Amino acid sequence: MIHIESKINIKRAPADIFAFITNFENNPQWQSGMISARFTSDPPIGVGSTYTQVARFLGRRIDSNFVVVDYEPGRLVKITTISGSFPITVTRSVEPAGEGSTVRAIVEGDSSGFFKLAEPLMRRMVQSSVISDYARLKELLESEEA
Repeated sequence: MIHIESKINIKRAPADIFAFITNFENNPQWQSGMISARFTSDPPIGVGSTYTQVARFLGRRIDSNFVVVDYEPGRLVKITTISGSFPITVTRSVEPAGEGSTVRAIVEGDSSGFFKLAEPLMRRMVQSSVISDYARLKELLESEEA
């Protein structure tokens, strides 16, 4: 089992950040290896919303379908795979902090098959990827017009 936690401060209003990270179609803009993401359910987003994404990780294509399993408007979203080659659950939260916001992420995955063999390497790679992705999110959101 892989369990990664990350926290970063971003100088943007919590509502702006939350709106961006819960529009999963934005994922390719800030998540490395992400090829595409698109909603498969109608708006508005909430518990039960679904989306599909295509990513590359460790040289393999990963097609996944996700569902929102917890949602607190403006504050928290939790997604989990409902199908795909790498079961994963991601919890993202946004809270006011000083002149901006604190964004927290918890990534939990269950390695199997090919990924089980590479679990120690995967843990380090996922951690590095999460840290880099949230740094890219910070850079992207802080560079946009407020």
